[in-house]
Amino acid sequence: MTSVLVVNAGSTSLKLSAVREDERSDPVESLDTVPADVDAVGHRIVHGGASFREPVIVDDEVERSLAALTELAPLHNAPALAALDHARRVLASVPHVAVFDTAFHLTITEEASTYALPRRFREELGIRRFGFHGLSVQWAAERVPVHRLVVCHLGGGCSVTAVEDGRSVDTTMGFTPLEGVPMATRSGSVDPGALLHLLRAGSFDVESLEHALEHESGLLGLSGYSSSVEDLAGDSLALRVYAYRIAAAVAAMAVPLGGFDALGFTAGVGEHSAEVRARVCAHLGFLGVALDAEANAAASPDADVAASASSVRVVILHAREELVVARAVRSLLR
Repeated sequence: MTSVLVVNAGSTSLKLSAVREDERSDPVESLDTVPADVDAVGHRIVHGGASFREPVIVDDEVERSLAALTELAPLHNAPALAALDHARRVLASVPHVAVFDTAFHLTITEEASTYALPRRFREELGIRRFGFHGLSVQWAAERVPVHRLVVCHLGGGCSVTAVEDGRSVDTTMGFTPLEGVPMATRSGSVDPGALLHLLRAGSFDVESLEHALEHESGLLGLSGYSSSVEDLAGDSLALRVYAYRIAAAVAAMAVPLGGFDALGFTAGVGEHSAEVRARVCAHLGFLGVALDAEANAAASPDADVAASASSVRVVILHAREELVVARAVRSLLR
């Protein structure tokens, strides 16, 4: 297989990459400028639900099944499916493979994946914790092959994952990508009683509440004016809440791991914001995390920015989800 086109439609971006057999990756401007040697297309799909546990060749039936999952991750699956539909029409002569973020988290423990809800919710309606950003975390786990790793994927969406010997054992996102730590415009975890209160009070209907939680919350909601970490530099409430919640999630991931050997930062904010990394690590000294301030300020991925006295490695990692997708495509079509 000469080249795999990887279509990565995230909540805030659409990236196209041509990945060669030697894993050299070149950006592609649009589906109208795809290199002639592309002989397969891999699509990153965020939510595979309970049905899609492995990469799958996409046909019309699979596409319809994926469309039924859109409401579980509307910011992600909707643009991914639009890109999938377009790509299947433009590149109709090559196979298309869906690769799922949720698949990496199938190994999380039963106690980590189970909500304390009535059995009918869990067993009949399939309400459970799935986890997301699996392709990014998988890449981080390959790059930092320690026994106990915590990965902070911090971008438009944010999650924290505990990885033991390369396998996910717990993560902050749940049934949908709304759960967990605050994000750019998503709230993260909120007391469900507060949301029920808003619905009962008539302040919101389901659609307007969903919009507020997905598009008006997180850093944007905290600051009132921006979802960008760069705009919020300094001692803003938004960054203090953001870093505190991320650090608390990292500390929580020490429970399933029994401590951790390395802490990884990846995705747009994790890779590029020295301030966020410093704020998060400042909360974690009791777990042995010590940051080299000068190395952190000057670093670009991939780099280890832990102080010499730190008992935990602190690693900045460039997210390479496209390589994980391409490998999955080649493995399936081999």
